[in-house]
Amino acid sequence: MSENGADEHPKEKQRGPVVLRRERNKELTTTDQRLLDSRGPSDWVHTDPWRVLRIQAEFVEGFGALAGIPSAVTVFGSARTERAHPEYEVGRQLGGALAEAGFAVTTGGGPGAMEAVNRGCSEAGGYSVGLGIELPFEQGLNPWVDLGVNFRYFFVRKTMFIKYSQAFICLPGGFGTLDELFEALTLVQTKKVTKFPVVLFGRSYWQGLYDWVRDSVLDSGKIGDKDLALLHLTDDVEDAVRVVKEAHQAWGEAH
Repeated sequence: MSENGADEHPKEKQRGPVVLRRERNKELTTTDQRLLDSRGPSDWVHTDPWRVLRIQAEFVEGFGALAGIPSAVTVFGSARTERAHPEYEVGRQLGGALAEAGFAVTTGGGPGAMEAVNRGCSEAGGYSVGLGIELPFEQGLNPWVDLGVNFRYFFVRKTMFIKYSQAFICLPGGFGTLDELFEALTLVQTKKVTKFPVVLFGRSYWQGLYDWVRDSVLDSGKIGDKDLALLHLTDDVEDAVRVVKEAHQAWGEAH
C-alpha cells in the first residue's frame, strides 16, 4: 500500500492481450522469440492456445468443403452393422431413395450402416458425403463417399452435421447415434436450429426408447407434447422420405 492508502500498481508484463502480474510476469523470452527459435521443445503444439488454431482450422475447412453441397439429410447408424445384415440393405434403400428425392446424404463416413447409406446414395447417382472422426482405432472413410472430411474434434463435426442438414434419420445404432440423436433434439427443442424432423427408423429397435421418453420423460413433466412430437417413428423408407420432403417444402415456403 502507498502512503495515501491506494494500491500500488503491480509490476506487469504484457503477452499480447494478456496481462501477467506479480510472480506470473517472470518470462525470460518473448512470444515471437519462442516462435522463431527452432531449438526449443515441440510440446507447444499440444498447448491449449495452439489447439484453438486447430479448432478454427477445422471449422474453416468444414465450412469451405460443405457450403456448396445440395440440400442434405444426415443419416446415423451403427458402424458394426454387417453387410449381410438386413439393416445394411435397408440403409442402401434409404440412401438411394433420398438421392432420388433430390437430397444429398451425409453420414459419419464409416463402415456398417453409414457405408450402406453412402453406397445406396452413390449407386442412385446422388451426392454422398462422409464426415469422419479421428478415433483410437483405424476406421477410415468408406469407398462410397464422394466428398469426405475428417475431423479431430467431435464438436466441430457435430456442428457440420447440424448446419448442413435438412433432417436427421437414425438407423439402429449405439452410443454415437444416441449422442447425435439427443443433441439434435435438444437444439431443435431450444430453437438453436430451425426445426427439422428427426426420424427413428426401425420400430423394433427404437420402440422401447420412444415408449420410455413418452411414459417416463413426458409423463413426469420433463418435456411437453410438442417435444415428443419432434420424433417420428417408422419402418418404411417411403414414409421417412415423405417426412423429410414435407418438412423441406414447408421450410422453403417459409423462407
